[in-house]
Amino acid sequence: MLLKTFGWSFAITAAGLALAGVLWGWQGLAIVGILSILEISVSFDNAVINAGILRKMNAFWQKIFLTVGILIAVFGMRLVFPVVIVAVTAKMGPIEAVKLAINDKPQYEQLVTSAHPAIAAFGGMFLLMIFLDFIFEEREHKWLAWLEKPLAKMGKLDMLSVIVALIVLLVASMTVATDVAHGGGDKSATVLLSGVAGLLTYLIVGGVSGYFEDKLEEVEDEEDEDGEAAAASSGSAAKKNGTGAAVGLAGKAAFFMFLYLEVIDASFSFDGVIGAFAITNDIFEMALGLGIGAMYIRSLTVYLVRKGTLDDYVYLEHGAHYAIGALAVILLATIKYEINEVITGLVGVVLIGLSFLSSVRRNRLQGKPGESSRPKSEVSSGV
Repeated sequence: MLLKTFGWSFAITAAGLALAGVLWGWQGLAIVGILSILEISVSFDNAVINAGILRKMNAFWQKIFLTVGILIAVFGMRLVFPVVIVAVTAKMGPIEAVKLAINDKPQYEQLVTSAHPAIAAFGGMFLLMIFLDFIFEEREHKWLAWLEKPLAKMGKLDMLSVIVALIVLLVASMTVATDVAHGGGDKSATVLLSGVAGLLTYLIVGGVSGYFEDKLEEVEDEEDEDGEAAAASSGSAAKKNGTGAAVGLAGKAAFFMFLYLEVIDASFSFDGVIGAFAITNDIFEMALGLGIGAMYIRSLTVYLVRKGTLDDYVYLEHGAHYAIGALAVILLATIKYEINEVITGLVGVVLIGLSFLSSVRRNRLQGKPGESSRPKSEVSSGV
C-alpha cells in the first residue's frame, strides 16, 4: 500500500536528486533536498484539506487531479509563477523575465521579493476564507467544543465570514502594510487590492463549485425519492466512494472543484516559493526541490483518501483548518515581518498532530479500532 501510493514520489525523488547532483554537484543536491523537506513541512496541512475535497470527486476527476493537477502544481506554481510575478512587477515580457532569472539572479530575487506584499495579501485572504467558512459552520464533530459551538451559532449570520475577512484585511492594510520590509514604503493600496482579489477568487471559484455540488445532491435526492431501490442496491458500490461520501462529483461540479483545489494549492505554495529564496535564487533548483515536495503532498493526499483516514480520525480536518487559519495570519504578518518558514511548518504539523491525538483518544473512548472497515476509495493510481 505504502509503496503503491508513494512509488512515483520515491522514483521522482531519486531521479531529481540524481539530476541535481549531475547539474550542480553536491551543493545543488543538498539545496534540492532541503527545498523538498521545506515544501513538505509547510504544506502538510494542504494534503489533509485536499483529501477532504478529493474524496467527493469521482474516479476520473481524482485521476485528473493527480496527473494534470501535479503538472500545474510543479511547473505552473513552482516554475512559471515566479517568472510571471517578475514579468508583471517589472513590466517586461515573459522571455525577458526568464533571461533575467537565468542571467541576473540577484535582481530576479529582488523583484520577486518586492512583490511579496501582494502575494501574501492574496493568499492570506483566500486561506482565511477557507478557515472562516469552516469554523462558522455547524458540524457534527467538534474538536474544541468550547470555541466551535459559539462560533457555529454566530455563523448563522449571513456573510459573516466575508465581514470578518474584510475587517482583517483593513487592519492589515493599516498596520503591517504601512511600512513593509519587502520593497519598502507604504503598500496599503497594494495589499487592499490584492486581498480583495483573493477574497473574490474564493467566492467565485468556491461558490460555483458549491452550486454544482448542491445541484448534484438535489438530483440524487430526487432519484432516491422516486424509489429507485433496485438501482441503488445494485449500484451502491459505484455510487459510494471509500470514505462513505455521496456519489463522486462529475461534470461541471467536479471541474469547478478541481479549479478550487488548484487555487488552494497555489495559495499554499506562496510561502514556500517566497521562502525558497532564502535558500537559493536559481529558479531551476527551486522548481526541482519544491516540485519533489509537491509530489509527496499529492501522494499523501491519495494515501489519506484510500485509507479513509478522515473518517477514522474525525478531528484531522479541524486541525488542518486551524493550521490554515494560522498560515493565513502568518502570511499577512510577513508583509512586514520576517518569519522563518520552519516556524510556519511547525505550526501546521503541531496542530494536525494534536488533532490526530485527540481523534485517537476519541476512538479509544468509543471503542473504535481507528481503521475504517469500509471499502477504500476509488483512487486507483497514486502519484
